[in-house]
Amino acid sequence: MHKFCVVLIAICCSLAFVSRAQDATNAPKTEIESFELQTGTVIVKGLGEIGSVTTSTSVVSVRCKESIDENSGIKEYGIGVALTSNQLHGFLVVDYDELDSLIRGLDFLGKITYDATALPSFDATFTTKSGLLIAAHSEQRQGAIQTFLQFADTPRIPLTSVQFSQFQNLIGQAKTSLDALKNK
Repeated sequence: MHKFCVVLIAICCSLAFVSRAQDATNAPKTEIESFELQTGTVIVKGLGEIGSVTTSTSVVSVRCKESIDENSGIKEYGIGVALTSNQLHGFLVVDYDELDSLIRGLDFLGKITYDATALPSFDATFTTKSGLLIAAHSEQRQGAIQTFLQFADTPRIPLTSVQFSQFQNLIGQAKTSLDALKNK
């Protein structure tokens, strides 16, 4: 009987731990997502389409976001990056305060050369809090440096240099639009 009680307690404790671990993985990763989860108030979520990039496998869209707590008047800003393909759909949020570093990261990755490391291959990445990953990759210092987008745990989406520039420009346009919106 004593062994049964010990096993029962162990199972209950492990279920409680799994429940907490699952809650932690579903927790909002950005400030704007946390802001939008407030209760006891009206939250207005505004979206504005900036544009999209069509790749061989998907469409990546960039949108501006403005969230307003109607009771306090507090506003949060950011962008949404949406992925649409036959097999995948995703939407990741990037906080406004991440945009300058994202723009600098895109600039670096767009200009990266084989001189980034003395070793024969490299993988250079920039990741936002929500899991949007932008990467440049090279094998054995041969051929063009490949660029990719990745949404959290999805497969990487290859980008041509033109598509990478289009995505980079969309992020810059979104930042400019949000700056104008914040200054109204």
